Amino acid sequence: MKAQDIKNSILQLAIQGKLVEQRAEEGTAKELLEKIAVEKKQLILEGKIKKQKALPAIKEDEIPFDIPEKWEWVRLSEIIDVRDGTHDTPKYVANGIPLVTSKNLKQGEIDFDNVKLISLEESKKINMRSGVDDGDILLAMIGSIGNPVLVKKTREFSIKNMALFKPIKSALFNMEYLLNFLQLEQERMKRKAAGGVQSFVSLTFLRNYLVPLPPLEEQKRIVSKIEELMPYVEKYNVAYSEVEKLNKKFPEDMQKSILQYAIQGKLVEQRKEDGTAEELYQQIQEEKKKLIEEGKIKKAKALSEITEDEIPFDIPESWKWVRLGNLLNKLTDGTHSTPKYTVTGVPFISVKDVSGGKMDFSNTKFISQEEHDSLYKRCNPERDDILLTKVGTTGIPVIVDSDQEFSLFVSVALLKFNTDLIFNKYFMYAIKAPVVQIQARENTRGVGNKNWVMRDIANTILPLPPLNEQKRIVDELEKLLPYTKQLVK
Repeated sequence: MKAQDIKNSILQLAIQGKLVEQRAEEGTAKELLEKIAVEKKQLILEGKIKKQKALPAIKEDEIPFDIPEKWEWVRLSEIIDVRDGTHDTPKYVANGIPLVTSKNLKQGEIDFDNVKLISLEESKKINMRSGVDDGDILLAMIGSIGNPVLVKKTREFSIKNMALFKPIKSALFNMEYLLNFLQLEQERMKRKAAGGVQSFVSLTFLRNYLVPLPPLEEQKRIVSKIEELMPYVEKYNVAYSEVEKLNKKFPEDMQKSILQYAIQGKLVEQRKEDGTAEELYQQIQEEKKKLIEEGKIKKAKALSEITEDEIPFDIPESWKWVRLGNLLNKLTDGTHSTPKYTVTGVPFISVKDVSGGKMDFSNTKFISQEEHDSLYKRCNPERDDILLTKVGTTGIPVIVDSDQEFSLFVSVALLKFNTDLIFNKYFMYAIKAPVVQIQARENTRGVGNKNWVMRDIANTILPLPPLNEQKRIVDELEKLLPYTKQLVK
């Protein structure tokens, strides 16, 4: 349950007469209504408020819930003076009096930051009918209906297109009780609002709106009880927000933990019959040497030995710390020049097409077959290769799982390797693991569209297990990782 739901429950109990007890010595709402009626009559005689049209009688089917016997159902304008601000659009000026509109009512306060200004003369004209005093309530009538504000006046201002609720006499009605009622009712008001694109409630609608009225002293006790409870609701809200953050992060954090556990050699057992990663590494190097001699791949620059202070954690004896570039037959990136795009043709993949963690051809741009053939000579992605994002959003690995031809932009790197000696899914999970992601983050450089350069990608270190253990690790990961997505459901 969210904090707002708890607050609404408290307010609902309050307006049903269930939050505090009723006391005989406090009289009845009917007696209070009689006093308010006398005061209204006097104010009308003095010309301070206008006489309103007779209100319709309250019908049985209008009453939404039962209230205590000492309470009364009333229409809003029976107990307060209901007005609205100007409907005209005045002339705005560079310096003058703020004209507050519905958009300036935010979270129980008046936001003067982006308010427009009108002349003092225009403000006086508006305020003759709709002057706002300390202790009045403002309510948005157009657009974002509701957002009631109890005015604590610190500066002069005028109002436009909003309701103004003024007490007939402050000693006869508690405006904070009304504020709490309006906070609860604003969603119902929105549902009943008229209009299409710009919804609104009319002055007549508000004047006729039903309010449960307690005796005055009970109103005050209700307000006090709400004020007593709200700090607890706020504490709950803080705690709930923290839990929500944890819930959102928990699946991701759990995935990271499982991946880290896997590449530390703790997810599956080691088996002697699998051999060692050193033996596997030598096989990879021999295969690369053979391909270089045959002219099938180019010899890359030698990478430095891994030093002791680079190694972040211990791995099993049968494993080996390696540099990414030493495992690859080819490490390159897509074209550094923006090609000429065509309406149809060969898909041209950039970081946006793989940043979701899989290849997405639905919104790719296209290049001509001729341009693709030219680019493909240097950068030739094929099924089972790995693509790695290197510009903007860096460090996301994606296995090529399609036979469709495509070319790459500079924002994506191509990793080609011997899939008979390295299981591409293990490779992908190892890159996703924190040990590689931390290196990607630390080595992503630049301002704006940041870049993980090829040299740093090649120098990235990761743990290499024997091939059969790689496969067992992937099998276990693919059993466990789907469960992390269900942890907060």
